[in-house]
Amino acid sequence: MTEPEGCLVTVCRDCCCGSAGKHPYVDHDAQLRRLRDALPAPHRVRVSTCLDLCAQSNLVVVQPNRAARRVGARPVWFGLVLDDAVVDDIADWVRAGGPGVVPLPAVLELSLVGTGIPAGGGSPDGSPV
Repeated sequence: MTEPEGCLVTVCRDCCCGSAGKHPYVDHDAQLRRLRDALPAPHRVRVSTCLDLCAQSNLVVVQPNRAARRVGARPVWFGLVLDDAVVDDIADWVRAGGPGVVPLPAVLELSLVGTGIPAGGGSPDGSPV
């Protein structure tokens, strides 16, 4: 029996994302802990350096599991992730399957930013077209 495959969640923490100077009322460490606690294995949460969308900080990118990628699912980018409700909504969606597995909840559409989907390939929720 194979291990279940999870999503990879990348949390930008560099010049603007995670900056107390830019977002003084956000507990950035607690936000990262909250994601890690909500997404145990098989999911993974990692921290990255700048993802170059500083105007949309804090950024979180959800990469689909391997099976979803094989059928065309793409990473989904969320910006302005500044409160626990958005963090929880992202975690709930990832636990349910994430990009290419379950539809993106309407509430998370409000947080979508540049998705990295090439022109003509995929939809904003990461599912193949």
